[in-house]
Amino acid sequence: MKTILIGACSVVLLLSACAGSGGGPSAEAKLAPTKGHTTTGTVVFRQKGNDIEVTAYVAGLTPGAHGFHIHEKGDCSAPDGTSAGGHFNPTGQPHGHPHQGPHHAGDMPMLETDAYGNAKLVAVLQGLTLDGAAGIVGKGVIVHAAPDDFKTQPTGNSGARMACGVIVRR
Repeated sequence: MKTILIGACSVVLLLSACAGSGGGPSAEAKLAPTKGHTTTGTVVFRQKGNDIEVTAYVAGLTPGAHGFHIHEKGDCSAPDGTSAGGHFNPTGQPHGHPHQGPHHAGDMPMLETDAYGNAKLVAVLQGLTLDGAAGIVGKGVIVHAAPDDFKTQPTGNSGARMACGVIVRR
């Protein structure tokens, strides 16, 4: 009986560990509001081959579109989030749409909110990794107040930084 119980416990632990990993290495950023804002959320990054799948849940936004980027520094200490630096751009590309033409490695699709200011995003970011030269662990994530025009250099004219989070391995 003891052997069966120990075996059953081992299987349960193994299955829960596998379920938690989601099929690959992952990292996460907990978004906290910058001064004067209420935006919060969670962003999960999962390695999928040579790309990263990003899943974001964000609340406390105004309805509409909001710029959303990976920034070069994992530092959210400044009240306005500027300590996170500029967009993550290890290859020196111009700012642009993440699924069309040249763009910063940290350019992500815009967050689109519902009428209550909540947004969910699932997207694939090509060519990014969790570690290495294109690695995002230790970088920052910023949610902006305005839509990203995907043209204005180097920021996309996305406005104030409403939330900031640091990407850490899960």
